[in-house]
Amino acid sequence: MQSVKIKSALISVYYKDRLEPLVELLKQHNVTIYSTGGTQAFLEEQGAEVVAVEDLTAYPSIFGGRVKTLHPKVFGGILHRRANESDLAERAQYEIPPIDLVVVDLYPFEETVASGAAEADVIEKIDIGGISLIRAAAKNFQDVLIVSSREQYDEVVELLKAKDGATELADRKRFAAKAFDISSNYDTHIFNYLSKEQDINVFKQSVREATPLRYGENPHQQGTFYGKLEDLFEQLNGKQLSYNNLVDVDAAVALGAEFEEPTVAILKHTNACGCATGETIKEAYLNALSTDPVSAFGGVIIANRTIDMGAAEELNKLFFEVLIAPDFDADALELLRTKKNRILLKQKPVELPTKQFKTLLNGVIEQDKDLKTETEADFKTATKREPSAEEKKALVFAAKVCKHTKSNTIVLATDKMMISSGVGQTSRVDALRQAIEKAKSFGFDISNTVMASDAFFPFPDCVEIADQAGIKAVVQPGGSIKDQDSIDYCDAHNMAMVMTGVRHFKH
Repeated sequence: MQSVKIKSALISVYYKDRLEPLVELLKQHNVTIYSTGGTQAFLEEQGAEVVAVEDLTAYPSIFGGRVKTLHPKVFGGILHRRANESDLAERAQYEIPPIDLVVVDLYPFEETVASGAAEADVIEKIDIGGISLIRAAAKNFQDVLIVSSREQYDEVVELLKAKDGATELADRKRFAAKAFDISSNYDTHIFNYLSKEQDINVFKQSVREATPLRYGENPHQQGTFYGKLEDLFEQLNGKQLSYNNLVDVDAAVALGAEFEEPTVAILKHTNACGCATGETIKEAYLNALSTDPVSAFGGVIIANRTIDMGAAEELNKLFFEVLIAPDFDADALELLRTKKNRILLKQKPVELPTKQFKTLLNGVIEQDKDLKTETEADFKTATKREPSAEEKKALVFAAKVCKHTKSNTIVLATDKMMISSGVGQTSRVDALRQAIEKAKSFGFDISNTVMASDAFFPFPDCVEIADQAGIKAVVQPGGSIKDQDSIDYCDAHNMAMVMTGVRHFKH
């Protein structure tokens, strides 16, 4: 059957808002409406005549509402095949009325979990009747239209208006696909909730919110963001975020979360090209910018304090793609908005996922996020000389930036700012030389800096080069079979080295 005139409908929804136009349309077409409980009361308030499901099934709602619609007269009315003579005969034999439209939504399971509710309350939000009705109606899309979310009400009203209360097979199939999207998403979230403490080694993710991007990493690649950016950011200005913007913003948010004092970080291609703390955001920004003003051009900037006018005046002198901050003073925002394409994001205090994954080969790899950040308490001095108090602060700062930089990496820093870095090199020696040359090219004296490495030194060459450049304190994970060679060199040249026991590869 291609075209089906809707003559009967089952409506049973948790959310009643936005339902009125659909109810009014069904009334106009004299559709027989079946319903339950609170939905029935709502429909009757709208002036609709309603047949109670209890009257159809001759069974009351039982077990505190857990069983209402699970009955052959309901599911038979949905699932029988209108073109199948045997099904029609059985429907007549058991006096089962046909149901052409099912309007059902699901209990708010995700919202209940997000609220921090007790497990007993969460379990009660696992829908049984609703999910069963959705699957039944979607399975029989040859004959039945399923409306499985209030987000679909406007669309179905327009559809029924345009086709005088009827639907075509293509319409029903499209709504069936949407229904299985909703049901699979629902089941995935239930599984992930119940399996948190279980050893069930499977990968399941479901994200329904999709934002098409202008393109992917390059113009010849398509790109889509799946997720709710509005939960994390309020965009105050600028064009739509691109694929590359989002990748850099993700890296910026991760690095920015490491610091409590007023801090600004400037990132390019996910690596910090500047990062500094200060008494004010203006001071922190100017110090971060001084590290590498060339790379800062077109970068992504994050601040962990409100952007005031003083900071905005300095920021406004630079072309950058994105600025992230917890807030903006009104006059600062007005100034920064003078560049219409400049993206300004107000960051909201949202707890981010602790797992990360990506596609790889013909599958997916998943891991815990790198949430370990070393403090002075994690340092184990491996050399005869203990680093000074000032050096320890600088080592902590350098290690934080190093953790968020592409391997192989070396970071040179003071206790308040990153001086330079060597990133993404195939050799740690190359990374160090790159960092030294870069610092010198921007006029920095590195004799008062410390060095951080994301992984151990397999040979003493890096500490030798650092010593010759005037660097006298080093932090590294340790763990090489030749650690002692680096330690011996440091001892012979009055250098301090601390080990953390934690490697921070980032590929």
